[in-house]
Amino acid sequence: MTHPVIVFDAMCVLCSANAQFVLRHDRLGHFRLASMQSEAGAALYRRFGIDPADPDTLIVVDGERALRDSNAVFAIWRGLGWPWRMLVIAAVVPRVVRDSVYRWVARNRYRLFGQRETCWMPTPAQRERIL
Repeated sequence: MTHPVIVFDAMCVLCSANAQFVLRHDRLGHFRLASMQSEAGAALYRRFGIDPADPDTLIVVDGERALRDSNAVFAIWRGLGWPWRMLVIAAVVPRVVRDSVYRWVARNRYRLFGQRETCWMPTPAQRERIL
């Protein structure tokens, strides 16, 4: 992989909105996306020890490493460039605190934001960036 890959839950309204946000604001085409429901996304989750049937995080896979929880979010913000990069200032919050908040939202994402009946599908123009 030459581009970092964001693996996300395409059934989750929040996660799908984040994927669409990335596609809109990643003007340089830095990221590729894979839903956990796809073969590629499920394989990446398994590669890094995450059950694709019950994930607790989105991941950003960059080469041989996967960032998860708040570190994955920070990697996305950094990769989007200005002005999103400045949001990484939130890293001053101790990781134990930000990851606890992230995991609580992740566990409750369907209850808080809703669940799609079908996976979100990219537009034809976006398809080249989806694995």
